[in-house]
Amino acid sequence: MIPLMQPLFDFFSSYGLDAGLSALFATLSAVAVALLLIIVLELGFKRVLLEMISAFALRTVTTFDDILVRRNVFSGLARLLPPIFLHILSDPLLQYYPAFVPFVKDAAVLYLTVALVMLVFSLLDALQDFLSTRPSAARLPVKSFMQVLKALALAVALVVVVSKLMGKSPVVFLSGLGAFTAVLLLVFKDSILGLVAGVQLSANNLVRVGDWIEMPQYGADGDVIDISLVTVSVQNWDKTISTIPAYSLISQGFKNWRGMSEGGGRRIKRSVHIDMNSVRFCDEALLMQLREVRLLKGYLEEKERELSEWNSRFQDGTASPVNARRLTNLGTFRAYLAAYLRSHPNINTSMTLIIRQLQPTAGGIPIEIYVFCREKEWAVYEGVQADIFDHVLAVLPWFELRVFQNPGGYDIERAGSRLAGALSPESRGEGAASGSL
Repeated sequence: MIPLMQPLFDFFSSYGLDAGLSALFATLSAVAVALLLIIVLELGFKRVLLEMISAFALRTVTTFDDILVRRNVFSGLARLLPPIFLHILSDPLLQYYPAFVPFVKDAAVLYLTVALVMLVFSLLDALQDFLSTRPSAARLPVKSFMQVLKALALAVALVVVVSKLMGKSPVVFLSGLGAFTAVLLLVFKDSILGLVAGVQLSANNLVRVGDWIEMPQYGADGDVIDISLVTVSVQNWDKTISTIPAYSLISQGFKNWRGMSEGGGRRIKRSVHIDMNSVRFCDEALLMQLREVRLLKGYLEEKERELSEWNSRFQDGTASPVNARRLTNLGTFRAYLAAYLRSHPNINTSMTLIIRQLQPTAGGIPIEIYVFCREKEWAVYEGVQADIFDHVLAVLPWFELRVFQNPGGYDIERAGSRLAGALSPESRGEGAASGSL
């Protein structure tokens, strides 16, 4: 028996109240004092102790305690005090009304359960914030794991709440839960598939926040900004957000550009089409012009020496150029491109560098440049690629080559003007003849 109850009972009895009213007023007074004491303790814990903890966290070099303060973990601890005190004080405070004790204790347990769930949620959020700052945890789907733990904590809390409301033991409630397994699997299908997919994605290091991925079937082409238990959010290059089910990444496949980002360069793979009618052997005039190109001096000297030795040994003395090995303007152009790209400051020469001639088509001869740019940021990469092909198109006439393109309106207009000029009387000399008569 709490020492406060008997003096209170005697105090009210001294005013001539009967035992029932004395017990009622004594109980109400004791409950009011207890509630006031609980409120004072909670407020004191929040205002005094929490301020001390916050000040201490600011002075430490670690960040985890700062995160705990920001996520209100210590405030959650303060919320545990009222239900604990209510549960402890219910028996002595309600000694004159023992029938109300079970209801108060059940209410205290429910209150404590809710406060514990909120505390667990705050603690998991703090842990998630802390792990997100650690490079070693960058490849793990931390948010998915935290959501699973929150779901488990909420499930346990629901079992406790339902069992208290039903007046049954949680063990009895859990034993009957097996009958609803199929329903639960159906309801939480996406969550279960997402959890399994998240484990596979993390175990195989397939995707993580910050990766550039492509998944055309979902209209996704951009950076991963969030990986949750059920979905993966991608911010596309047009700043829209695509939401992809996590298990779709496993079941349908996707393209991850992380290898390019972490590698030594970003690939340039583009062709320029050469008009086949402009391909020919290099004559002496063209060779003299090409010898002025600094990047071709070593190549031309070596090739001319090699061809001169071969022709002196195997040529049969005829004047036909088919019977000798000679340089072509297209082959020399390919050698120039290789030398130009090897000397380019933004090309990674330690990676693949190929200038290749593809299958000729009705659109000309494709000369493909296959190299890797050191600059991987999109805008800079596109600028380097454009500069290279600007130079390629501008230098083609130096090799007496023409780029192939389908005739446009300007080409047709120019051809018509030339044809009209060729058919005019002046061009045929008719005007001069009529004037002499």
